[in-house]
Amino acid sequence: MLTWPAPQIPELPGHGGPVRVHDSTTGGLVVAAPGESAALYVCGITPYDATHLGHAATYVAFDLLVRAWRDEGKRVRYASNVTDVDDPLLERATATGVDWTALANDQIALYCEDMTALGVVPPDVWAGVVESVPAIVAAVEALVAAGAAYRVPVPSPTPGADDTAGPADGAAADVYADLSADPGFGSVAGLDRETMLALFAERGGDPDRAGKRDALDPLLWRAARPGEPSWDGGTLGRGRPGWHVECAVIARDALGGSFDVEGGGSDLLFPHHEMSTSHVRELEPGATGGRVHVHAGMVGLDGEKMSKSLGNLVLVSRLRADGVDPMAVRLAILAHQYRSDWTWTAADLHRAEERLDTWRRAMSGNGGPDPEPVLRAVREAVAADLDAPRALEAVDAWAAAALERSAVGGSGFVEGAPGVVARTVDALLGVRM
Repeated sequence: MLTWPAPQIPELPGHGGPVRVHDSTTGGLVVAAPGESAALYVCGITPYDATHLGHAATYVAFDLLVRAWRDEGKRVRYASNVTDVDDPLLERATATGVDWTALANDQIALYCEDMTALGVVPPDVWAGVVESVPAIVAAVEALVAAGAAYRVPVPSPTPGADDTAGPADGAAADVYADLSADPGFGSVAGLDRETMLALFAERGGDPDRAGKRDALDPLLWRAARPGEPSWDGGTLGRGRPGWHVECAVIARDALGGSFDVEGGGSDLLFPHHEMSTSHVRELEPGATGGRVHVHAGMVGLDGEKMSKSLGNLVLVSRLRADGVDPMAVRLAILAHQYRSDWTWTAADLHRAEERLDTWRRAMSGNGGPDPEPVLRAVREAVAADLDAPRALEAVDAWAAAALERSAVGGSGFVEGAPGVVARTVDALLGVRM
């Protein structure tokens, strides 16, 4: 799958320090990537509607991490996915009378336009689930062969039929992971069973499915149903992949079984990241999946989480169509600490537009206050758990001083300072002046 165009990232003098991030598993700050290289996997979109501010906030957050790593001097490998076949996508296509592949392609294209406008660095590997089906089939077959997965017969349309018995030879069957095969299951989120069951039911799981060995066992392969798209599953029969194994296989194939950071929105910690990490461990004994798990907060509107299911979306494409500068949208996002839950308001955008105007006026001249302190402050802020609000404050202070001194004749200005600051906010914060 082709990504969107990569923004040009200016070179800055020197390098930033080690980037530390909040690990959702331990609750502490850890060095995100201790080696000379860094590997990141971020769970991608399900393309049944346009990019809303919640999506944008997540991908801007991990864009900061990529930029901070590059400023450290690391070689970065970044992978992500597109869940281009899934129940919500199929349901939206049916409801709107649009072919599901056409709907997915349209929304993927719009997402690429939004990411380009927001200056988000594209992943090095961007894989769709549909193109990854052969690799996923091979992985699920391997789990079945290893005894870490089992078949459950497709529910009978006949009322009263016994759906708990094993499938007859040649009969269609769904395939589930046997979590009891993984002694490490539960170590990512650290939740008690009651909480896991509640979240599993709420976030796409099927704890009440008859025939499962455990209520938490996740779907690996869904056997073909009438009216649904399906693919050749080899020994699994025709069908399509389950959610968690998709990311497990795409991340493993792009980055290896062990990599530095797995990221996404906070609603992915459980079950998605717990389950996908479990699958990686079963596929490659000794592998860890993401060594660190990093999660962005939820963005709300009018007191509710912003989501497609609720329909309370502020769309990046709609803001752009209304003439809003994408850099103002990015600044509005950066004004909030990435791990925090927050609510979008018109005031957020107004403040961001004012800030952008102030910065541009301050950086429009040939001279300004010494740029070295602001470069150092922005570097220190992004290295400290991607603290964008603190970085914005440092630039605000420089811009205020630049405009104040300009008004009284520019005493003490450093020639070329505005250019250094402009390159700093572009390279580290992704805000183009």
